[in-house]
Amino acid sequence: MTKARGMRGKITIVGAGQAGLSLGIGLRRFGFDVTIVSDRTPDEIGTGHVMSSQCMFDTAQGFERALGINFWDRECPLIEGMRFSVFLEGFSDSPVNAWSASFERPARSVDQRLKMPRWMEEFERLGGELSIETATIESLERYARSSDLVIVAAGKGAITQLFETDFGRSPFQTPQRSLAMFYVDGLRRPSGDSHIEFSLIPGFGEYLTYPALTIDGECDIMLFEAVPGGPMDRWSQRKAPREMLSDAVSFLADHLPHEARRAAGISLVDDKAVLAGAVTPRVRNPIATLPSGAEVLGMADAIVVNDPLSAQGANNANKCADVYLQAIVRHDGAFDRRFMTRAFEEFWKIGGPATDFTNQLLGPALPHTSQLHLAAAKYGEIAARFAHCMDDPADALDWILDPIGAHRYIQRVTARHSQLVA
Repeated sequence: MTKARGMRGKITIVGAGQAGLSLGIGLRRFGFDVTIVSDRTPDEIGTGHVMSSQCMFDTAQGFERALGINFWDRECPLIEGMRFSVFLEGFSDSPVNAWSASFERPARSVDQRLKMPRWMEEFERLGGELSIETATIESLERYARSSDLVIVAAGKGAITQLFETDFGRSPFQTPQRSLAMFYVDGLRRPSGDSHIEFSLIPGFGEYLTYPALTIDGECDIMLFEAVPGGPMDRWSQRKAPREMLSDAVSFLADHLPHEARRAAGISLVDDKAVLAGAVTPRVRNPIATLPSGAEVLGMADAIVVNDPLSAQGANNANKCADVYLQAIVRHDGAFDRRFMTRAFEEFWKIGGPATDFTNQLLGPALPHTSQLHLAAAKYGEIAARFAHCMDDPADALDWILDPIGAHRYIQRVTARHSQLVA
């Protein structure tokens, strides 16, 4: 189906998550005929298991503000900064290095069980069509016949296998972390503030906490990122939710006792507030060809999957939706392969640095990154720039991701502070 020149087109989006819904709502606001395909009803999502940790930084939140779908800003607790601490086994009572910094503007985390049903309601209120069905290759063929453009925003399921792996952009072929996430009540926050608390034990993995908003109000998220096969990797066996939480607290008592003290008395917000598994970081080619020869465009997690360690997934989803929305609205003509390629490559300018930033975090500490963290403990401006990279990973290109740039940056900051002291 080809769009007539100068007319709004018919768009079908497969996937009613962060990316698909925000794009669909944006397209409706510009007058496009939009159908979103979801394999679950709003009620099924709202009463289901937690899906993500979704720490959203300011740039990604800005897209929601622009669309008028930031419905929880007033009630969601603010995440005002981050603390980064490195602990060594046997010296777990105090970090061997630590730094902290405030964000220029706060981050937020809203439980997607709360967020997605409300966005589905808003999408339908704006005149969008919500179709409840499980997408298959056959249904994709049907969507392609009736639509000017089909976008796959579903990050899971068989249809994602239509998009071939881009091995040049995918250095890992297996999961780099074993994951467990808990939404809890009763976690004490250091000094009463609201930061991302990021604890690293080399060889073991990472432990992160931050405040969030869930269905029944404010809570905290605990995220364990275990090196596969290491002492923190306790999530491979199927266990009851409370047993999993008990294992998590036991690990903290053995290896991060100060964190165990914070977690004394915690409880799950509900029996579905646990998520465990593993993610293989992967970049796929953005265009998939159906058996008929029709082509569909992938977006966000369908084609760029990052480990949750850097909290880029939900942010990438919004940023991809923003890029695709602008590309579609500005385009005049058929949504062909050339359009699809250009739209994805525009997103990759954002998604690429986020992917490289995340992948470096997953690997062994490099000499220049270790020196940067030591310098961040000494110089607040370096710590602040680390924190800024959570919102804008592209800022990492010339120092965190560049060994020579890192040494030059440390030298510049050191020289500047030496002059101030002299």
